[in-house]
Formats: sequence, C-alpha cells, structure tokens
Amino acid sequence: MSGRRSIAVRILGHEYRIKSDADEESVQRVARYVDETMVRIRERTKTVDSLDLAVLAALNLANDLLAHRNGTEAPAGAGLDATRLRALIDLAESALAEPVEAG
Repeated sequence: MSGRRSIAVRILGHEYRIKSDADEESVQRVARYVDETMVRIRERTKTVDSLDLAVLAALNLANDLLAHRNGTEAPAGAGLDATRLRALIDLAESALAEPVEAG
C-alpha cells in the first residue's frame, strides 16, 4: 500500500473519515458490515442512543471475532480475513480519534 489515506464512509447516516492503509473497497465493506450490524441491533432492541448502539455492536463484533479465533461457528458472511480485520480495526481507531461530521 502507498500509505495511510482518508476514506469517507457512512454509518447510521453519519459520515466518518477513516485513515487506513487498506484499499477503499475493503474499508467500505467493513463500514457496511458495521452499519448493518448497528441497524440490525437497533431494529431488534429499539435502542436509539448512538453510544448504546455502538457498544452493543462492538460486543457483537467482538463475539464474532472471538468465535472466529476459537474456530467456532460465526454468522454467515462474517468471514474475517486479515485485510477485513485490519480495516475494521482502522475503522474503530479512526472513529475514536476523530470528531463526527454531521451527514
């Protein structure tokens, strides 16, 4: 890769700028996965607070990751290859490091 660059993604209607070495397609795929997870949790729990949704999504994604590491069954489509995992980590780190821009 040619170095870290800023990639715009949308999660729950908000734009985030993600700094990553990963290719844009991988970062967008990870952002969609996070968005889909958060939407699914919001629909299932009726949670509206963004922080609560983020924590619940983090717990779900951590559960998927631990299941993958332990070789147990993970949800269909959750295949975490090294590139996807790196992009997910970059996404989380960027979201914590930068202010949210209104969408």
